Formats: sequence, structure tokens, C-alpha cells
Amino acid sequence: MAQVSNFRHLLFLHPSKPTISTSRFRFLSTLVAASFSKRHRSVPPLQIRRRHTAPMEQPPEDTASAAGFNKRRAEGRDKGDFPKKNLQHKVRKLNPINTISYLQILGTGLDTQDTSPSVLLFFDKQRFIFNAGEGLQRFCTEHKIKLSKIDHIFLSRVCSETAGGLPGLLLTLAGTGDVGMSVNVWGPSDLKYLVDAMKSFVPNAAMVHTKSFGPTLTTDESTVQSQSKVLDPLVLVDDEVVKISAIILQSNRSEGQLLRPSPKTLDSPDGKKQPDAKPGDMSVVYVIELPEIKGKFDPEKAKALGLRPGPKYRELQLGNSVKSDRQKIMVHPSDVMGPSVPGPIVLLVDCPAESYLEALLSVQSLDSYGDQVGSMPDAGKSVTCVVHLTPASVVSCSSYQKWMKKFGSAQHIMAGHEKKNVAVPILKASARITTRLNYLCPQFFPAPGFWSLPDQNRSKLGSLSSSEDSFSELSGVISAENLLKFTLRPYANLGLDRSCIPTKVAFSEVIDDLLSEIPEVVEAAHRVSQLWQESSQTKEALIPVADREMMIEEPWLHEHGIPACLENIRRDDLEIVLLGTGSSQPSKYRNVSSIYINLFSKGGLLLDCGEGTLGQLKRRYGVSGADDAVRALSCIWISHIHADHHSGLARILALRRDLLKGLPHEPMLVVGPKQLKRYLLAYQRLEDLDMLFLDCKHTTAASLEAFDDGFQGIPVNSQDMNNDDSEVIASKVDSTLFARGSRMESFWKRPGVDTDVVLKKLKEVIKEAGLSALISFPVIHCPQAFGVVLTAEERTNSVGKVIPGWKLVYSGDTRPCPELVEASQGATVLIHEATFEDALVDEALARNHSTTNEAIEMGNSANAYRIILTHFSQRYPKIPVLDETHMHKTCVAFDMMSINIADLPVLPKVLPYLKLLFRNEMIVDESDDVVDAVTSAS
Repeated sequence: MAQVSNFRHLLFLHPSKPTISTSRFRFLSTLVAASFSKRHRSVPPLQIRRRHTAPMEQPPEDTASAAGFNKRRAEGRDKGDFPKKNLQHKVRKLNPINTISYLQILGTGLDTQDTSPSVLLFFDKQRFIFNAGEGLQRFCTEHKIKLSKIDHIFLSRVCSETAGGLPGLLLTLAGTGDVGMSVNVWGPSDLKYLVDAMKSFVPNAAMVHTKSFGPTLTTDESTVQSQSKVLDPLVLVDDEVVKISAIILQSNRSEGQLLRPSPKTLDSPDGKKQPDAKPGDMSVVYVIELPEIKGKFDPEKAKALGLRPGPKYRELQLGNSVKSDRQKIMVHPSDVMGPSVPGPIVLLVDCPAESYLEALLSVQSLDSYGDQVGSMPDAGKSVTCVVHLTPASVVSCSSYQKWMKKFGSAQHIMAGHEKKNVAVPILKASARITTRLNYLCPQFFPAPGFWSLPDQNRSKLGSLSSSEDSFSELSGVISAENLLKFTLRPYANLGLDRSCIPTKVAFSEVIDDLLSEIPEVVEAAHRVSQLWQESSQTKEALIPVADREMMIEEPWLHEHGIPACLENIRRDDLEIVLLGTGSSQPSKYRNVSSIYINLFSKGGLLLDCGEGTLGQLKRRYGVSGADDAVRALSCIWISHIHADHHSGLARILALRRDLLKGLPHEPMLVVGPKQLKRYLLAYQRLEDLDMLFLDCKHTTAASLEAFDDGFQGIPVNSQDMNNDDSEVIASKVDSTLFARGSRMESFWKRPGVDTDVVLKKLKEVIKEAGLSALISFPVIHCPQAFGVVLTAEERTNSVGKVIPGWKLVYSGDTRPCPELVEASQGATVLIHEATFEDALVDEALARNHSTTNEAIEMGNSANAYRIILTHFSQRYPKIPVLDETHMHKTCVAFDMMSINIADLPVLPKVLPYLKLLFRNEMIVDESDDVVDAVTSAS
């Protein structure tokens, strides 16, 4: 009978009909088999394995095994199935007579100060970007800046703040077009540590043109060359278009011991001990010099000197002397050319802390570019513009301002996290959708953090005026704004250009546009608000008729059709905040995967942490609210090694380290696949992340059971891997994709040092968070891919009745599989990936993702109370294509959607109203670069 009731999710049978005929079972099996047979036809080369379809008398959840999957991809053996890309390294034909050249500010720390500002240097045939913090791709997509045109990327420092967006950017470029492309990446010598770390998930072909410069650790001594030897400019690019040089700044707190090995060292992947480098030990001042503009050729002067019109005119314009045709003299270019115009010179200065000021003030090579009295600079080498990436705390120092006065005639652009840009949403497309959703359903879409800041206009003007007042002796000081330009060519337009700065959009303007475009939204918003009024009167009224009929025989439900765990639930118990709901790479409307589990006074967790997670937190909670959330994080869980699920991790960990510096605290617990450990260990040589790592496979139900059976008292180290104890523990692990004897046995090894200590730490963390369990389970996507189950502690009500804790399941990326159905049994909430629409099942099979209907079927098979679909392909920029047949317990996720556990009964009923906002917007409108790259990078 229990078997039959589960099928009602698919067949919509009335509970009064207690049995299903054998013929109906046979029909359903035939339908499923035919469906999968049809789907497989177009992908024969990929060796798609079709799991055995369970007999009819088997439990219906086994029907998940009917879904095919790409076995080679799941086991990591599919690299040879696709043509190997030799990424194109573009060498463009230069245009020495550039008609257009300019600097442009790309995001002054975006709108949430979560990343370093980036600067674009534009030429007709070349593009250079300085710094690639998180969110750069999304910013460029929003403002139609083509990343495929980038030739060089320069880093002023190597840390998560300046380079957090680099891995995703390299992967996007590698997937652009048919052949992909790679770019030159420049940075101080610490760059090699970042490159080594990225090898865990970025193809080597995408990084072959990374080039580091500056002092490095020598093999025979622990110190590097002295500061005086590294202050000389290093020429990086020198062609007929531009010359770019770098000047290394070292902190005076680390001079002479820049990379000195500390007592605490980290193991490198090859087993060698490596020094523990500190973040920000080196910073760079970039000097950008454009060639002079030669004067105009005067043919009258040439004739007067005895020259006939012809090739000799051209030679003179090229700077070569020629012999006169009529006179016995040599004619030099200066005889016939007008005065040359000096080429513009730009400085990009990143002085991240006061400890670097001594080095900056002692850079003598910059003195020749100054214009202060007594310096007698060369008139042709005066600095035109200085872009300050330096933070405001350093800019306010008198010694820094004194240094600025050396370049008094230059235009100074203060781009170091100016407060005037906070509360101004630079990702306007995303902010617009979030605002419209907030109007329709504020319960699930609270007002974004930047709208909730008080007196934002007043604070903007105040910070701007105070910033400029502090430089009263310098006439050319302005605060940077997003997309502000400084024109370098043509010379006649030299100077600032504000024409591209985005217009400020107020909350009220967005709503006015919405009401004009969709008048029905007023009534829709009223009806949505009534859902919550109804819920306070009767919870049964919130359950759709179909739900009531099918839920009668589900014993885990409360008598009113609501799970028992929701009885007297408090609003400060759980909130699910979907920070990123897209796949592959950030886009205009959806960021990549990240879910914040807000446990209120008990802290919080992150499930996956894609690029831009910190920025999304700040847009949701405001700058200070996000800092509070990061401080209170208990654990970060990562599903698999693909970059769109973890490339925001380093930035979150680095911020938490800084926020808790000097305060008593425990390292952050990071649970993830073992490939992630290699990345984090390599990255920690560059920047301390203050974390403990635990492999997902040691948080499976079987591994935790083995640990609880008495092995937690046995010290475990690398030598134990061949001992009997580790063999006994390994034998206790269930027969999954990673168990001994399986085809993926090579992925099973007992972990390294002190795993038992970290497991104890995990138990402490989840207990403090009010959870009874955090259990990982293997899924079918790529090697070492997992889903996770979070279960809350039981509660006792006022009369002593025990109320079960809620159960939340997150699928990660996966094909439908029995492991997921088993783990999700009776889940209060199942958050399931739904990358593709049902018509693209072939692509879902090839890439081991799920379609929307498959995700819903998984939830129905597991008797999940609510299903939230997420991880949509970026080909569905706003709302995915849906089959509404089985949506009675399902909702579609949007970025910034915040679902309180007390509101779960309402969740499915809101979806029709949300779709009203997107009724005419079911087509892709992303840039060509993004759409092309999505397919390659998925």
C-alpha cells in the first residue's frame, strides 16, 4: 500500500482507489522506458549507462535508477571524449596610430565593497584589465564589456580581494568560441602560489601565459633582495602602442623577511615543505606610458629645403633623416615637423596599508614624472592621471597626501572603496528584478540591503565632499564612480568623461515602471499578502486540493497535511537564503551556486560558495549585516570541485579572518571533496584562511557511524592507511560510488592527519547550531560529488510532546539517483538542481545534470514536503521553462529569495504570481560571450 501511494505523485490518483492494476503498472514502466530510450538516441559516443529498471514489485523510489547518466563523466574519465582544445593565445595586429584610448573604472568595489576596484585600459586593438576581483564577469556582462577582447590581466596584489574573479574569468575565456582562448596574466611573484592552487580545477592550458615578477625566495637563504633593489621599474609590456612597467612595494614590517619560512609550514601536493607566505607582502605600482604624438608635417618647409614630394616625405614622418634633392644638406625630421605632444602617463597606485608608505615614498624612479617646484622634471614626462586603488585609511595619512602633491597637475581618481558607491546598485538588472519581486512578495523577497540604508543620497554627497575637501591644495581630485572614463586619445579630448556613468535608479522608479508595465501586479500583490492572512486562520487552507488527497497516507505529516516538525515552529528557527541560483558562471540575473542557511542566534552555514557569494550576502543584508553573518558562520559545505560551487570560498574565509582578528575564535570548518583540500592547502601558502578541512566522504552516514562505534579515540595519521584499523573503518562504509570494490575505488583513501579531531569538531559545530546531523551522500555528477542532509534537533512543546526536527536536503549537482531519493526520504525541504528544461534531457544526460521534471520526480519519490528548484542554466536568464503538471509542492528559486521555515506551506501557491512578472521574458538576452561560454563550461 505504501508502494502504491508513492506513485500517486505521478498518476494523480484519488486516495479512495486503494489499488492500481497491474496493467497500469506495466503501462507506466513502458512509458518510462520508452521515454529514456528516445532520450538516449542522440548521445551514443558518450557511453551513457542506463541503470537497470527495478521490477514492478520493487519500491517506486528505485525507478530513479531508470534515469541514465554519463558514467565516464561521473568517474572523471570523459576528458578524451571531447576534442582537446589548444587554447588560442591571441596576438593582435597593433594600431600605432590609435584613434581611441581611455581608462575606465570597472566597479569601485562594486556596490558592496566586497572586492577590489578594477580598471580597464582600452586601445583600438588591445585591452588591459588591472585587478580581477569577484563579480568582474557579472559587471562586464551587465555593461556589455566584451571579455573576449581582453589581452592582458595585471594584479596589483595577489589575494582574494584582487584576484577572486580570476579563476572564473580564465574558465570563461577557455570556453569562449570553438577553440577557446587564454590571456597573459601578470602579478608579483606570489602569483605562482595562486596558479599552483588553481591547478586543482582550472585547465593548465588556461594558465600557460601567467607571468610573475619581482623578488622570490632563493634556494640558499631565507631572505629576498632588499627593498632598494626592487624599487626599480620592471618593464612588462613595451610596444609601439604602450609601455607598462611595474614597481614593487614591500611592507616595512616584512622587509628582509618577506618569505621567511615560519615554524609552521604547510605540506605541498608533492610532499615538500613550503614557507607560509603572508597576504599582501607585495604590492605593485603600475606605470602606463603612451608614445608621444608626433607633430604635423609641414610640406612648405620640406620644399624650402629642396625636397620633392615623394617617399622622402614619408621617411621624415617616420622619424628618419633624408638627403635634400636640390641642396647639399641633410634634412632632419625636426626641420619639417611641428612640435610633438608628449604621450599621456598614468600611474595605478595600490598602497594597501600604512606599512607600505615608506617604500612608496622612496621610489626615486617616479620623481622624474613629478611637477613640484625644484624637481626640474623633464617637461615631456609629466604624469597625466593617477588612479588610487589605495584604501581611504591610507589616503588620509599626511605622508600619502604629501606624496600625491608631487603630481599636483595630474588628475587624481580616488578608487579605493569610496563610501559614495555603497547603496547604489551597480548590477542594475539584478537589482531591478529583486525590487519587483519585493513589491509582489516581500515575505520571500525582503528589501535588498542597499535600499534599506537610510539617507543614502545625503551620505553619498557627504563622503564625496569630505574626500575632496581633504585635498584642498590639489585641484584635480575626484572620487571614482563606476564606468567613469579618463580619455587618453584623441589628445583633444584628454580628460574625464562621465557620459557612461550609470544613472541612479530609486526604488520608487522601479516600482512605477512595474505598475505601468504590468498593472495586474497590484491585485497579485494583494492576493499574495492574503496567503499569509489565511495561514494564520487555518493551515489546511494553504494545502492545494491535490496535496490533501495525496498526503493522507504519508504518516510523517501532521493531521492537517503539514509536517509535524512545523508544529509551533518559530520564525527564528530557520531561513533559507538563495544567494546564487544559476549554473556555470555569473550572469546579469543569476549568480552561481550558494545557499545561506540562517539559523539566527545559532549562527549559520553556507552550502556551496560560488564566486560573488560575499557580494550577494551584502546585497541581501547590507554591508554590516553581511559582516555579522560571516562572523557567525559555523560551517561551509562544498558539494564538488567545479569552480561555480567554490570559487567564492577564499574571499569569505579571508573576510572572516579579518573580522575576527584579535578575538578568541575557532577556525572555520570547511567540508568538501578531497580535490578542494589540495586547492585550499596550496592557497594557504599565499593567504592564511584560518580554517579546518574535512573530506565529504568522512561525513557520510556509514563513516560517521564507524566513527561513533569507537574509532574516534584512535589517532589517525598517514601511516594508518595500511593498518588493520583503517581497513576495518573502510569496510564499514556503505556500498556507494566510492566504496571499496567499486569502479571508483581509486577515490577512496583514509584521510591524513587528525581526521578524528576534525570529526569531533564537526559534531560540536552542528550541536551548537541546533542540528542533530550533517550527513553527506554521494551523487552522480563528477568524481567526488556529494549532496547533504541537515537535520534539526527535536523539540519539546509546552505539554511535553516531542516534535521532530526539520530535515533539509541539498542535492548539489546530480543526475537522478537512488542515493538522493534515499537521503531525501521525508525531507521537509529538498533543494534540487534543475539545470535544463525537459526538452534538453540529452544535454542533461551528457553533463550529468537534471531536468526540471526529473528534479520534481525525485522529490515526489522521496515524499519531500517542499521542493525548491535551483541551479538553472544561464540560457534561462530570468525564469526557466516549466511543466506545471507537478508543481503542487514546488517553487522556483530566484537570487535573494529568503524562505522562512514557517512560510513553507505558502511556498507553492506563490509561484503563479511570481511568473506574472516574467510572462513575456522567457528568452535569453545575455551577451554572446556568456551564452557561448555556458555550454562549454557546464
